[in-house]
Amino acid sequence: MYLITWGENGTFLNIMPSKTFQLIVFLIALLFCATPLSSPPIALAVGLAIALTVGHPFASQNHRATKILLQCSVVGLGFGIDLGKVLEAGKTGITFTIFSIAATLALGFIAGKFLKVDRRISHLISSGTAICGGSAIAAVGPVLDASEKEMSVALGTVFILNSVALFLFPVIGHYFNFTQQQFGLWAAIAIHDTSSVVGAAAKYGTGALQVAVPVKLARTLWIIPLTFATSVAFKKSSAKITIPYFVFLFLLASVVRTYVAPLAAASDILVTAAKTGLAVTLFLIGAGLSKSVLKSVGVRPLVLGVILWAAISVGAFLVVMKVG
Repeated sequence: MYLITWGENGTFLNIMPSKTFQLIVFLIALLFCATPLSSPPIALAVGLAIALTVGHPFASQNHRATKILLQCSVVGLGFGIDLGKVLEAGKTGITFTIFSIAATLALGFIAGKFLKVDRRISHLISSGTAICGGSAIAAVGPVLDASEKEMSVALGTVFILNSVALFLFPVIGHYFNFTQQQFGLWAAIAIHDTSSVVGAAAKYGTGALQVAVPVKLARTLWIIPLTFATSVAFKKSSAKITIPYFVFLFLLASVVRTYVAPLAAASDILVTAAKTGLAVTLFLIGAGLSKSVLKSVGVRPLVLGVILWAAISVGAFLVVMKVG
């Protein structure tokens, strides 16, 4: 079930799994991640293992699949969150959000110049760190006329750091005895992608999840002003604005959960399905982090990403500790 490549003189060149074997292993791993035996960190780890061994049989469709599945999962989670908690969490995180976004973009500009990282790559990484990872990069990239290579470098950088955060943050939270609210707020501000924020918060607890999701989604809306600001800064007159409509569907789901009592039982089923969808999403994200993506990142962009991530993580950590 493996394809072995030999040179003309009979020397061994390479060994690769056959398409059938690759597909079987991928589907088995996918089904496992959709069971209660899995969790967001485990699903991501399984996906990474698939990416680095047998490979992803549907790599070209992976980005679109993860985007749609993540958005559906987030909307589904809205059926488990009371609207009052959504509004309270959004209000609590608004000050942190504004300050951290501005500070991250400014630090990214300065550090990018110091490290001699390409200006567009630097801005893409800064945008992804400041707001919501891959979604922000995907929105800002077309405004910058970013090349596929530049997009890959930025996405690879934030995906690597997202993977680390998903495993590391719950451990740190437990070590410092963070409350559910503290951890949810910290994760929503300091972790890039919505998928990893939700995954880390779900691992920490239901209370953390109920805080992290609305704060992160409120943060996601800042994609719109960021895109306008980018078009001005880079002198691009025709900016294509990407509006995260699924955030409004999340709010609608929360309204239904709060005010339509007869649907309470159905809401619980939808939340369970959403958590399963999240695990599958993280599996697909891990499976998409191929060797070629890892190689494309480079040292300087990765250092820039680490600096920004460390700054926003430590800053948010100190604020959350002080607020209590």
